[in-house]
Amino acid sequence: MKAGFSIVSLTVAMLAGLPAAVAETTVLRDFTLIDGTGKAPATNQALVMTDGRISWVGPSAKLKVPAGAKVERLKGKYLMPGLIDSHVHLGLVDGITQNLQYQTPENIEKQLGIYAAYGVTAVQTLGTEKDLIFPIQQMRKGRTAMSRVYTVGQGVVFKGSYGGVPGLDQSVATPGEARAMVDKEASHGADLIKLWVDDEFGMLEERMPPQISSAVIDEAHRKGKKTVAHIFYYDNAAELAREGVDAFAHSVRDRAVDDALLSQMKAKGVWQMAATLSREASFTYKTLPFLDDPFFARGVTPAVLKELASPERAAKLAAAPNFPKYAPTLQHAMDNFAREVKAGIRYGMGTDSGPTARFPGYFAHWELELMVKAGLTPMQALTAATSANAEFMGANDIGTVAPGKWADLLVLGRDPTADIRNSRAIDAVYIAGNKVSTIWQTCIGRADDACGGRP
Repeated sequence: MKAGFSIVSLTVAMLAGLPAAVAETTVLRDFTLIDGTGKAPATNQALVMTDGRISWVGPSAKLKVPAGAKVERLKGKYLMPGLIDSHVHLGLVDGITQNLQYQTPENIEKQLGIYAAYGVTAVQTLGTEKDLIFPIQQMRKGRTAMSRVYTVGQGVVFKGSYGGVPGLDQSVATPGEARAMVDKEASHGADLIKLWVDDEFGMLEERMPPQISSAVIDEAHRKGKKTVAHIFYYDNAAELAREGVDAFAHSVRDRAVDDALLSQMKAKGVWQMAATLSREASFTYKTLPFLDDPFFARGVTPAVLKELASPERAAKLAAAPNFPKYAPTLQHAMDNFAREVKAGIRYGMGTDSGPTARFPGYFAHWELELMVKAGLTPMQALTAATSANAEFMGANDIGTVAPGKWADLLVLGRDPTADIRNSRAIDAVYIAGNKVSTIWQTCIGRADDACGGRP
């Protein structure tokens, strides 16, 4: 990270005969621009990056290359903002073994590097992170080479009910305790506040009651923080919308949403911040369908691939009591998300990646594919994963390709607006103008040449 000179320090340096700091400038030119706003792609475009930020964007014909700038020609390529995943959990696993002991700065930073390799240049963690997440969150303010972090810190769980992770003390039993927990997370610097309202297919006796959820929402708003709720059931979604929640972190999955709920969400400005279709889809498989896909396999170790393919694991998953419920759950999620989009509800893109067998980065591309399968256009899905997520998260300096924004960029070899699976044709990833390794330059747990060539 380069420190900027103030006017005073620059003057002192010049008087001392020292060279002033020289701006780092890179020009990318001759690409097709997908700017993140939903506008139609524009051909033969160029941009200038100065010290990690975009300083100019426009037609290549109008480009004036700054003196000393590095120039890269991207003819035939597609450039867009880096993807943003609005719903992740960091540092919970080693391979596919989940335990809070793995939540270390080193493991989190390793996972952020994997997100970056997949072109996911910012993530928002939703409620299972220890306080060590806050120093990592602060790194987003500067030039970093890993994905930026937005966070709720620890989400609010009703005592004895669903949510959180073992080892974190994040449950409350009274409205007073709920408000105190909101105050604590806000004081740490949480970007918004998370709460869970669920009972895991009726396996738990209680869900968070309205007197607790309303206390969380009211206190968060008093602190100037948005609230996002994990929900499963229609009735909880309707109640939380009435209470003033700002967003849902999952789709309604027990039944079809109706005009009454859609009208309430629209009137109250409730977002479907994440539909987590990839999460729901992953639960429907005894053996995940992409183990032979190099786009996936490059991001995990051979040991993980072996464990995911094992007949013993498949048999264990198939024998789980809730396994038959996952396919209808996925269908409800997809149908309800499509209804919300058609009704004009605002929406983002989020995966719920990070817990066991929900893989950082790869699931974002699967999520985009499932969003299109649900009925969105590729452009709608891409816009959800860029400017829409940035808007909801209050991330004003990312999400679009525009002057003043961080140069967090994804360069693709094929047009993702023609086929959403072209989001996987990653040629380059930039974070704050820093070029980082892509998944096609990654081969975890093996020699660099052991993963084979790019398809």
